[in-house]
Amino acid sequence: MTIVAATDIAAVREFNRRYTRVIGVLQEGLLDSEYSLTEARILFELANSGTAEVVTLRQTLDLDAGYLSRILARFENTGLIKRIRSDSDGRRQEARLTARGKEIAAVLDERSSTEIGHLLNAKPPAARARMVAAMHTIQQILDHPDNAAPFVIRAPKPGDYGWVIERHARLYGGEYGWDGTYEELIVRIVADYLASHDEQRERAWIAESGGEPVGSVFCVAENDTTARLRLLLVEPTVRGLGIGSALVEECLRFATAAGYREMVLWTNDVLTAARHIYQRAGFELVEQTPHHSWGADLIGQTWRRSLGTP
Repeated sequence: MTIVAATDIAAVREFNRRYTRVIGVLQEGLLDSEYSLTEARILFELANSGTAEVVTLRQTLDLDAGYLSRILARFENTGLIKRIRSDSDGRRQEARLTARGKEIAAVLDERSSTEIGHLLNAKPPAARARMVAAMHTIQQILDHPDNAAPFVIRAPKPGDYGWVIERHARLYGGEYGWDGTYEELIVRIVADYLASHDEQRERAWIAESGGEPVGSVFCVAENDTTARLRLLLVEPTVRGLGIGSALVEECLRFATAAGYREMVLWTNDVLTAARHIYQRAGFELVEQTPHHSWGADLIGQTWRRSLGTP
């Protein structure tokens, strides 16, 4: 059994405390209403499910049976819900919102969206995108990535090169605020590859999951003995599943088999997730240089790795 570091446990607990304070769920009334967090969760669940068996509602929300029964009784007395016997099993009760209950749930839902909107609007676009991407990553990991849709690494199909350009421009523009000149760079890299690449010494790969592209990487010739890794990308919704590492390993295997002696890549220090992938794959940082590109002040980094004999 793996022992979890105390510092990791403390970090998660601190995140929980900060997050609950930020979204205001510790307030007595949620979203400036008379309803507690638990009561609002019940209303949201009924609004989404239409009709729900009470036992299923209790299991979904992990509530004590007596506590849930008291809340439902109050909702029924105030005209928010109706409780009826299940058609399939007369021993079970079902609950559904009344017209008034739907109105209350809609108001709470709108207020929730407004509050989250205020939270996000307080952050610059790049920070906002990074936060949302990080939340996707947390959700993906907590939802058991071992059960996630499998992925494959394959050769590009028609349309994939356009996808590479579009996703690089959107993701890096959204996450880091890079301007349109970055998209121009990606267009040139892809166009040069398509116009003149040597299939024996240069290759591109697409990661696919659920029938959709979710990642990319290119291997191109720097010179006779050195290959260059370019355009590594992994969609935020599938980060943390090992796709980035798999793409890099595919690139390294190909470069080794093609007879290159080393591989080089250039990245920027703000791309922390990518840098961790490179470090795990055996790349070493050999140079750092500040530069102003794509509307941002950045620190460019050159990484190198020796390749074994094929």
